[in-house]
Amino acid sequence: MTALLSAEAVVRRYGSLVAVDRVDLRIADGERHALIGPNGAGKTTLLDLIGGATRVDGGRIRFDGRDVTRLGPARRARIGIGRIHQRPAVWPSLTALENVVVAGWQQVGGFRGVRSRARFRSRLAEPAAALLEQVGLVDTASTTAAHLSHGQRRQLEIAMALAGRPRLLLLDEPAAGLSGVEVRRLAGLLAELPREVSVLLVEHRLDLVYALADTVTVLHDGRLVASGEPDEIRHAPEVRRAYAEAVR
Repeated sequence: MTALLSAEAVVRRYGSLVAVDRVDLRIADGERHALIGPNGAGKTTLLDLIGGATRVDGGRIRFDGRDVTRLGPARRARIGIGRIHQRPAVWPSLTALENVVVAGWQQVGGFRGVRSRARFRSRLAEPAAALLEQVGLVDTASTTAAHLSHGQRRQLEIAMALAGRPRLLLLDEPAAGLSGVEVRRLAGLLAELPREVSVLLVEHRLDLVYALADTVTVLHDGRLVASGEPDEIRHAPEVRRAYAEAVR
């Protein structure tokens, strides 16, 4: 598969601490790629570097053949890199449908020319409702986000991210705080994402990782320890050592 994103010898320092230490990462078009490792391994920092929330101190990041190393998060979002954070970021005073409309209005041509209710419905509301149905929230379209459960807000944020029509979706611990039922629902939702959307997932729940990922990359102390297929990573001795060292 063609590389959609590549990070080459990426470095991020915080004073004397090297949070990400010359990490190479490649994500193929349509791939489901997971980042795992003990707490403090540099997973979220690497996600921030790819999404543009944090600037690199060394190395290069390319997306779809373009050098995006110096682009900020807004410009990366416009060219197809979507991001979901550890805590769902939704507008609590808006309904679920309104959240998705606001998240995706630029991708459907904006509000220009939307002068009638029928035009608004066909251009903005109907695509947003379709995304709510895709993530299992069609019955909550008129519910304000403040009244949704944590799991439902996570589903809503995924719909909002998809409204931006990303080619790469960055997910930072999407299962955090979810119940067992909600995790299973999330797993089904992520498994059904179209292959036109590549996924880079940071997650501590290894059962979810191994069920979804085509490739798993392991970080420890900011360095890449191993990368390969889930079965290979599951039994890799260097991966076990990395986790064992983290709890000493």
